[in-house]
Amino acid sequence: MPGDRPKLFEILDDRFRADRCHAGDSRLETLYDGCRWAEGPVYVPAGRYVVWSDIPNDRLLRWDETTGAVGVFRSSAGYPNGNTLDREGRLITCEQGNRRVTRTEHDGSITVIADRFQGKRLNSPNDAAVRSDGSIWFSDPDFGIATDYEGHRAESEIGARNVYRVDPVSGGVRLVADGFSGPNGLVFSPDESRLYVSDSGANHIRVFDVREDGTLSDGEVFTECRIGNFDNIRFDDGGRLWAAALSGGVHCYAPDSTLLARLLVPDTVANIRFGGARRNRLFVTADTALYSLLMSVTGTPALPTSRPRVSSTS
Repeated sequence: MPGDRPKLFEILDDRFRADRCHAGDSRLETLYDGCRWAEGPVYVPAGRYVVWSDIPNDRLLRWDETTGAVGVFRSSAGYPNGNTLDREGRLITCEQGNRRVTRTEHDGSITVIADRFQGKRLNSPNDAAVRSDGSIWFSDPDFGIATDYEGHRAESEIGARNVYRVDPVSGGVRLVADGFSGPNGLVFSPDESRLYVSDSGANHIRVFDVREDGTLSDGEVFTECRIGNFDNIRFDDGGRLWAAALSGGVHCYAPDSTLLARLLVPDTVANIRFGGARRNRLFVTADTALYSLLMSVTGTPALPTSRPRVSSTS
C-alpha cells in the first residue's frame, strides 16, 4: 500500500515545501545493483545514457535510458571516480589508479589532461568541473593511494591535497586552492562566480569567489555536515545546493546555507547528478547501486548558456 512506503524526504524548512521541491516520484527507482562501490554518474544527452564508476572493480558502466540495459563502458579504466562532460560532450574522467584526469575523444581514444603538478605525480584525482571558458578544475585527495582497494597504495609526491585548474589553451596545471583534508566534490555556482568544494576530511563545504583571471579568493565555510559526511555536490536552477552525504542521504541547502531537507536513501550515498531530457531526473550512486528519482526541481545546465563559446587554439 502507498501508505506503507518509507518517507522519501525529511523536510526541515518550510521553503522546501513551499517551492514544491518534494513533488515528483514517491520512491527511488533502482536502475542497477551489482557494483562494489559506485560513484561519478554523468548523463550524456546525445546518447541518452548514464556513465558511472565502479571503482574497486576498475570499470565504467553504462545505463541506457531508452532500453534500461546496463553494460560495461570501459574496463580496465584506471580505477575511475568522478566523471563530467566538456563543452563538446566528451567524457572527462578522474582516474584514481592512474593518478590522472583524462578525456575520452569522440573516436574512443583517450587524451591525458593532467597527471602531474610541477613535475610531481598527482595523488588521485577525484572530481572535475568544466567552466564555460573550457578550463577543467579538479580535486586531488589521496583516497586512491591510501590503499589498494580504490587504486594503488603509494606515497604522495606532492605532499598535500589540493584543487587545480587546467588552462584550456596551454594545458598548464595551476594550484588554485589548498589547505584541504580531503577535497572531494566541486561545482560552480550557476553564474560561475563562485566555486564550491566539499572537504570530506573536514566534513564541510567551502566556497570561493572566482576572479576574472581564474584565481580564487581565500574562501570560507559554506556549511558543515551534521548528519553523515559530504561527498559530491550539485546545484538546481533555484540556486539550491544538493550534497551527497554518505550515511546522511542527500542534503538540500538554501543559498543562505540553511539545510532545507534530506532525501532519505537506504544506502550510503556517494554521488549525485541531475540528468534526463529536462534535467529533472536525479541519478544517485549509493553503495552497490545506481538509483534515479524524477523530481519537480531541475538541475542547472552543465555549462551556462549565457556566456559565449571560447574558440580553441592549438
